Amino acid sequence: MNITIIPLYVLFADKIYRDGVDITPKEFYEMQKASEELPKTSQPSVGEFSALYEELLEDYDEIISIHISSGLSGTVNSALRAKERFSDRIKVIDSKSISLGIGVQVIEAAMMAMDGIDSARIIERVEEIKKRTELLFTLDTLTYLEKGGRIGKVSSLLGSFLNIKPIVRVVDGIYVPVGKTRSQRQSIIKIVEVMETLLDSKKPETIVIGHGQGYEMALE
Repeated sequence: MNITIIPLYVLFADKIYRDGVDITPKEFYEMQKASEELPKTSQPSVGEFSALYEELLEDYDEIISIHISSGLSGTVNSALRAKERFSDRIKVIDSKSISLGIGVQVIEAAMMAMDGIDSARIIERVEEIKKRTELLFTLDTLTYLEKGGRIGKVSSLLGSFLNIKPIVRVVDGIYVPVGKTRSQRQSIIKIVEVMETLLDSKKPETIVIGHGQGYEMALE
């Protein structure tokens, strides 16, 4: 769909990997499980963004640059600093989301661009989608979220139970707890219940399901 991806970096011990380029999600989870040291992430540098923008602008008039929530990463800030060199030819958007929550925005923008729709209308549509998107997830453990420093308001759940499975909602780009269960199966049921409440009889336009090493549960 003519979507360019600039990868974040994953740091394991003394090695640096480009997410989705040098390391797959499956490899990441296997390494995380085997490693005593928690992996870290790092956003692309301003220089990397500048180089990519410069390369793309040789063939295109404008760039719509959509990124992970500024409440969880400094990626948007790097993009904003890099765009200063290129006046108004680059539009940087804070998705206020993660994972497939970003994906629905990016795909819609790409489809509109392929149809020749101007950037102002595309951005307006992305902002509309952003307001209408709900993202919920659950975790087997809070350990990695806590140690990674991305726990947000979910910290209120720490220490509640040894085997707690939190239900987390992304609200304005940060993690907010909306429930907790004692098993993964219960947490999936709870996610459906919360989503039904949020929908409030409205029919969803699109539903997407993502997972991290939980394919069977995702299918269910």
